[in-house]
Amino acid sequence: MPQLHVDGATLTYDDEGPRDAEAAPLVLVHGWTADRHRWDHQLAHFSTARRVVRLDLRGHGESTGAGARSIGGPARDLLALLDHLGIDRCVLAGHSMGGMIAQTIALEHPGRVERLVLVNSIARMTYSRGRGLLMAVSTLVPFRLFVAANIHRAFAPGHPREEIRRHVRASASTPREVVMTCYAAMRDFDVLDRVGEIRVPTLLVHGYHDVQLPVGQMLRMAKAYPDAEVRIVDAGHELPVEKPAELTAVLDRFLTARA
Repeated sequence: MPQLHVDGATLTYDDEGPRDAEAAPLVLVHGWTADRHRWDHQLAHFSTARRVVRLDLRGHGESTGAGARSIGGPARDLLALLDHLGIDRCVLAGHSMGGMIAQTIALEHPGRVERLVLVNSIARMTYSRGRGLLMAVSTLVPFRLFVAANIHRAFAPGHPREEIRRHVRASASTPREVVMTCYAAMRDFDVLDRVGEIRVPTLLVHGYHDVQLPVGQMLRMAKAYPDAEVRIVDAGHELPVEKPAELTAVLDRFLTARA
């Protein structure tokens, strides 16, 4: 598997699909405590016709490095990877924290983004009462319990328990320092007053049952986007693994209609 050394971190990534495709490369960015395999379904589907890149953010999955103290840190990592791969302009898709990273790049480097896709993501972090309580007690409870509580809340009611347990185990393997610094970085993230500057076609996909980042927060953000398409899916916060085929179909229609 290819890796890139960036600023004290080793980033593991996948780069698949035809390099000579007319369509812009699709770059997939996962969320907090997750890894690049959140995008398995999208990679398999889209890499048949276009170049697809995905990475494990620093400290996540098979990448090393300390946690990000601001969303700008992983945004710089991703830009370094795009430079390394010779990708000047791409379709940038991010889930949850990955969407925050994608918005940061779209604002600070607008020429690098042809289209933007935000999955279960928002422009300003506003905690629900339950999420705020979890944050308040995060230093008082065992780390695995803190992670498990967050992951369990991320799925819509009725999702298979064994699959949730598998994601809890994977998330709990992320180093505590990485988990907590990224959590703080998300807490401080706020570009809501600037998203009107993002002029590229944007797709906002959200789970109706998302209690981590409630759909109402996404709809508030959508009003500020000049060119936004909104899709609500019967899922929770972990849309890429709860309804992978449905997410792929929504993304495919967006890219085809905008081609």
